[in-house]
Amino acid sequence: MPTETLEKKTVQENQTKPKNAPKYRVLLHNDDGVSAELVVMSLMEVTQLSQTQAIAVMMQAHTTGVGLIKTCDIEMAEFYVDQLMSKGVPATMEPEE
Repeated sequence: MPTETLEKKTVQENQTKPKNAPKYRVLLHNDDGVSAELVVMSLMEVTQLSQTQAIAVMMQAHTTGVGLIKTCDIEMAEFYVDQLMSKGVPATMEPEE
């Protein structure tokens, strides 16, 4: 009988767990009118990426047209996009698939 109680409790716990909030990708877009230095400095300041990470994202955007900055919750993604755009750095966000 204790086994049945334990199994029922496990099922109930699984039903009440909240679903994870969807994640969003923050994307950097290549823009030849924006200097690489401004992009790297802005990425480091706004998103707390290291210099090495910021350079890698900038180079990805430069060579492919778009670079993945971070994947995060919608509120942080909106914040990052707004802050980068205010510095003249082209960024967008999209739902993670």
